[in-house]
Amino acid sequence: MPNCVRIPFEMIRKTLRILWRSLLVLVLFIALYAVSAWSLSHIGIAEENDPDKEITAYILSNGVHTDIVLPVRTADMDWSRDIPFANTTGRDSSTTWVAFGWGDKGFYLETPTWGDLTPRVAFKAMFGLGNSAVHATFHRNLEEGPLCKRMMLSRAQYRRLVTYIRYSFAYDLQGRTQVIRTHAIYGDTDAFYEGVGSYSLFHTCNTWANNALKACGQKACWWTPLDTGILRQYE
Repeated sequence: MPNCVRIPFEMIRKTLRILWRSLLVLVLFIALYAVSAWSLSHIGIAEENDPDKEITAYILSNGVHTDIVLPVRTADMDWSRDIPFANTTGRDSSTTWVAFGWGDKGFYLETPTWGDLTPRVAFKAMFGLGNSAVHATFHRNLEEGPLCKRMMLSRAQYRRLVTYIRYSFAYDLQGRTQVIRTHAIYGDTDAFYEGVGSYSLFHTCNTWANNALKACGQKACWWTPLDTGILRQYE
């Protein structure tokens, strides 16, 4: 008869103890993260008092992800130079608004639906192991509602916002944005660009948008990983 390998009871007990402690740490981390996300997103940052507001902008959510929407052209900035209409499949130069979102490149390009999410993509995104991308979408019209909030900016505030968004793009040696050639686009009016920084549990797409609002003196949260924290400030 073959010899049976007996595992010492002490080794089994140590293994179970390690697994139990690991599970406890994971549960405590999730609980702390959830409490922090809820509490810090309820702490609002007041809007700057600037009477010379003349530029309209929007906060746009799809229920999960937040974009910052700006006019395609103003006296201070023509976004069609940095993100040409020709980079979209529709090439529609008559659109008047452009929405900017930032996030994990792998998540953007490899996860068209939640059903396509893989453990590898999720793990890299959660722990800041991947690259980032900027998603730019042109719009013809926007309508205010629960997921679309209007805000007014002064020219000085707008220029600060432009600077913040431009610093989120990665540029080539000629100083041009780097479009990502992919079929993972959402429609005829959007394109992806190489981004700067890494997505993580602590710096999400919504954290990026919230920081954009802080950069230009608008209402924002102390910190939020979710779109609900931002939208709550504009109810």
